[in-house]
Amino acid sequence: MSDIRFDGKVAIVTGAGGGLGRQHALELARRGAKVVVNDLGGSVDGSGGSSEAALKVVEEIKAFGGEAIAHGASVTDDAGVADLVKTTMETWGQIDILIANAGILRDRTLTKMELADFEAVMQVHVWGTFKPIKAVWDIMKAQNYGRIVVTTSSSGMYGNFGQSNYGAAKMAVLGLMNTLKLEGAKNNIKINAISPVAATRMTEGLMPPEVLAKLAPEAVTPGVVYLVSEDAPTGAILTAGAGAFALSRIYETEGVYLSDGDLSAEGIRDHWDQITGEDGQKAYFNGGEQGQKFFRKMAGG
Repeated sequence: MSDIRFDGKVAIVTGAGGGLGRQHALELARRGAKVVVNDLGGSVDGSGGSSEAALKVVEEIKAFGGEAIAHGASVTDDAGVADLVKTTMETWGQIDILIANAGILRDRTLTKMELADFEAVMQVHVWGTFKPIKAVWDIMKAQNYGRIVVTTSSSGMYGNFGQSNYGAAKMAVLGLMNTLKLEGAKNNIKINAISPVAATRMTEGLMPPEVLAKLAPEAVTPGVVYLVSEDAPTGAILTAGAGAFALSRIYETEGVYLSDGDLSAEGIRDHWDQITGEDGQKAYFNGGEQGQKFFRKMAGG
């Protein structure tokens, strides 16, 4: 099969000054895309800012003959995001790909977490994903083409001690994806999620050095590149790390229908094994399928 190429395509990558975002930007550029390297240049907790990191990535891209520009907007700032899109359109006239990668961490147990810690993480991961998507959405609709990748995490899907803010945010972007995969379908806009495990600034304090050594960001990027390609799926949650790739799905069990006599808390208790049994469980692509199953149950079908 032919190589995946992005000649003639324009990509915005947020949080692209280092780590995963940098690798995504470099690889897209190597494959022919014109890349906007967006990074505020702040610290892991979101404080501060500098354009140095984004400019350095642009220099790397230009050094191997690629095309790139840097933009230092915060993904949480309305005016900044608007200018990011405006600058991209003025430079290249189209936006085909958006990779929402920007993120921060403020890990604390719930007892120690301040409201500001929760809000800051939600701002960057949820609003900082939604605002760029909203800003490019109508452009992609008019083009009848768009590829979007959001960044989720096992911390959201399965939980992780001390990351209630981060976990909540990372599940929120999956809810956003699950709706936009439906809204974008008729305009050839495909949206997917990457759930990465990689050695970056955000993970260097979470795992021992010998583990981090095996988790190069380069081992995640191939999955992202496929998810923004012409033949990408839509609505997929791709887990990636150390060269291993798998698909995560949300399943619903076959369950039971409780008649009036059993429709009680005790009925739930007494039928718990049937409710939770894995036989017949199914991964649902959209809420319509789930609704149809519900009404079939109601009708006894």
